[in-house]
Formats: sequence, C-alpha cells, structure tokens
Amino acid sequence: MRKFMDENFLLSTATAEKLYHGTAKKLPIIDYHCHINPQEIAEDRKFENISQVWLGGDHYKWRVMRAGGITEDKITGNAPDREKFRAFASVMPKLIGNPLYHWSHLELQRGFGVAEPLTAENADDIYDRCNEVLKRYSARSLMRKFNVQAICTTDDPIDSLSYHDEIQADSEMEIKVLPAFRPDKAVNIEKPGFAEYIAKLSDTVGRKLDTAEEVALALCERIDYFAEHGCLCADHGLDYCMYEKPDKMAANHAFAIAMEGKCPDRKLADAYKTLVTIACAKKYSEKNWVMQLHFGCLRNANKPQFELLGPDTGYDAVNSQSGVECVAPLLNACLENDGLPKTILYSLNPIDNTALATIMACFQGGGVPGKIQQGSAWWFNDNRFGMRNQLTELAANGVLGCFVGMLTDSRSFLSYTRHEYFRRVLCELVGEWVESGQYPADDAALEQLIRNLCYNNTRDYFGFHV
Repeated sequence: MRKFMDENFLLSTATAEKLYHGTAKKLPIIDYHCHINPQEIAEDRKFENISQVWLGGDHYKWRVMRAGGITEDKITGNAPDREKFRAFASVMPKLIGNPLYHWSHLELQRGFGVAEPLTAENADDIYDRCNEVLKRYSARSLMRKFNVQAICTTDDPIDSLSYHDEIQADSEMEIKVLPAFRPDKAVNIEKPGFAEYIAKLSDTVGRKLDTAEEVALALCERIDYFAEHGCLCADHGLDYCMYEKPDKMAANHAFAIAMEGKCPDRKLADAYKTLVTIACAKKYSEKNWVMQLHFGCLRNANKPQFELLGPDTGYDAVNSQSGVECVAPLLNACLENDGLPKTILYSLNPIDNTALATIMACFQGGGVPGKIQQGSAWWFNDNRFGMRNQLTELAANGVLGCFVGMLTDSRSFLSYTRHEYFRRVLCELVGEWVESGQYPADDAALEQLIRNLCYNNTRDYFGFHV
C-alpha cells in the first residue's frame, strides 16, 4: 500500500518518477492566466491567517462546503475565520475522489509543512501551526516560495494599470507580473450593465461611442495602452462561442438596442460580438499577442444566490450548449480579416475536446509551433481524469509536444501547487506510454519533452522574457 500523498504521489511507474523528480519538479512556474489581484502584489499583502489566503475568494472550496452542509455564514458570511477553517476541515474527509482533496493537501504540505490529512479533529491545531508559518510570508514571498517566475493577471480595458506600474517600478520585485486584456464587459452585449460600461469606456478614451465599430476602435486603443505596459495576451470569457457573419448594420442595431438598456435578440447580439471580437483579434495579431477564448460556462445558475452574493461565488456550471460549432467559422472570419492571432481555445464541456483538437489543426501554420492551442483542462476539468483526457485527446489528434501547459485560473497565492499536480499527471501519462513501449525510453528526448510541456513552450509561445 502506498503512503498518503508521498513523494511519488500519482507517479505509477519508474519512468514517471524519474521524469517528475529529475526534471518537472525543478522547473519554474509561468502562470499565464490567473485572477490574482495585482494590488495585493503591489502592496505585498500580509495575511492575518490561513483562512484569508486559503478560503477567501475560493469558490471551488465554497461549492463543496455548501454541498457538505455548511451554512453560508461560515462560507462567505461573517463567521470568525477560525470557524470557517473548522467548517472546511469538517468537509475534507468526505472529498474522496475530488481534486480539491489533493490540491488542498498539496497546499498544506508545500506551503506550511503539514503532512497529515486535515480533519475536524485536528483543524484547530493545523490552523494555529499554519498561522505561525504564515507570519513569515507575504504575497510576494509566497510566490517566491513556489518558484513563480511570471504571471499574467486579468485586467479590464478601462483599468489604469497603476498597480502594475508600481510592481514594474519596484527594483526589488524580480517576478514578472503582467496585465492581461479582458474585454468581456464591452463584448458581451447581452449582459446587464452593458450601457453603463460603455459610458465608462467612453470616458477612458475621451469620446462618445455611438457604434459597434467605435467600440472596437476604442478597445484597439486600449490594447495599445496595455501593450505599453507589457501585456502579452488577451482573454475573452464567453458563455458560448458565437458566430454571425460580421455585419456592421446588424452589429450597430444590436448596439443601439443595448444602449437603451434593452437586450438584443441572440442573432443581433452575436453579430455585434463577432464583429468586435474579430476587430480585437486583428489588433492582437499585430501585437503578436495570444488570444484566449474561454467558453461553455453556464453562469450564475442560482439566481437568488447571485442576487445575494454576485458573480464568481460558486454558482456556475458546465453549459451543454457551448457553441463549439462556431469555433471554426469564427477563426475563419479572423483569418479572412487578415488577423488570426496565436489562439488558445478552452471549452468547459469536455465533450468538445475532440472537436477542438481537430478544428484547431485546420488553422495551424505561419511558422508558429502550435499557433492554435487546445487549452489546458479548465475549471471543472482540472482533475486527474480531466487532465489525462485533454492530454490524450490532444496527443491523438494534434501535436502534444507543442502544448503550452498548465495555468491556475485562481485568485489564491497558494494555488501554484496545481502546476505540481499537472506535472505529476503529465509524467504519469508519459511514463505509461514509455513503459508500455509506445514511446522510446530515450532519457534526453523525454527530459526535453517534459521541459517543453511544463515551461519552455509557455515561455516561447507568449514571449515571456524571463
């Protein structure tokens, strides 16, 4: 019987152990998509206790706490932080088979030196021990502890990026913290608050925006601004991937309806979203940025709780109508507009893996290895099964050796262990292929493959100068 989450956790073969311990474990982390608040890095935030850094803002943990019978006051409410920690600890033993069980224990092991399983019985002792360790750390020193070399945050087009300026001006901060352009509020015309947001965008660029084309132009100006601040990528969060023939009249009609505070029908909304997305894509291509498209999420399914707590609080799910059939025409429209940038495609619905792996192969080329990527197993899929499924599908229908690897998609400074989890799963899978005779047992080639998939490909694809 194997020990609980020992040094060879998930490594089922000698080859896997060699690849992980000899290569993957030592590599720095480039976290190219996360939701860390740059203000906390600029101010080098100190956390008062583990609940603040571990449970605050982590809707993954909030979901399982609710399912485990914990009341909301101990999740997002005003209960003391120790009580919240105790509540999460009481649910932990029930999470067999859930990646949170592994992630959480990796965070305890790597961040705080806590090796034993967390339970209700030892919660107070572990809480106190973690808090003692946490006294020695801040936001930046936690990043250093996990060997983080660079991250990209998620930033609104109207953001001044002042906290990024502070970080970049600090000679003592060696970790790259770069903005990422997130134009969702200007693109997703059907969402509440669209007209109010366009007014803010108008103020930012210094003129009134009256048409879809003017919105696209304003976003392109902000792309220039972000580029001046070191930005290398954009990220579009879509409920579903859309495509309508880019028709200016239809897009402007949709815009006029939305600016009156009404919601245009789906066909008109998609015409607007397609036009603006294609315009942004061309600008990204000019800047040599990476465009990331996240889609397939059913957001805010519990409306009363959304009204009470707002978005990103644990009430999202997988959308069975992801719009994957629109990916090819959308990419084609970008290509016809002379502006298909390096692109990463993420669907939250794992059923789309084969479709994405085959669609992206139709748009490769231009001398860029893996120009169009299938994104890492995302959100509800970043578990051992989901990662293996995504890696295997990409290998079967694409070029796995060009894959750009893992990201945290997290708001926590402890979530960098997700890179370790991914690297272990990757080495496990490659080890199986080698030991079953499906790939040569060539040490030098295997080491290079793992280096590329865990680090080099990310660095080179995005253009991180690290």
